[in-house]
Amino acid sequence: MILTRRAIEVLQQLPLSGEMVFPMSSNALRLAWERIRRRAGCLDLHFHDLRHEAISRFFEMGLTTPEVASISGHRDIRMLTRYAIRCGKG
Repeated sequence: MILTRRAIEVLQQLPLSGEMVFPMSSNALRLAWERIRRRAGCLDLHFHDLRHEAISRFFEMGLTTPEVASISGHRDIRMLTRYAIRCGKG
């Protein structure tokens, strides 16, 4: 996966406390996600849905399939086809 220059700049400006960029355990993230879903009343929303949403929005913004693949980390371009088609780009 390739990061944009801006993403690298933002990450470099974050205070580091150890090797992790975001010093949070996977369990703490899971619990926070569950709490946010309950508060928002979106019990059918899954964390992976956010990735789907972001990819769809990249296509809506006019990014090309190779650009989106480099951001999302997809190695198989065919997997991105469903997002492109949904956004009228395929």
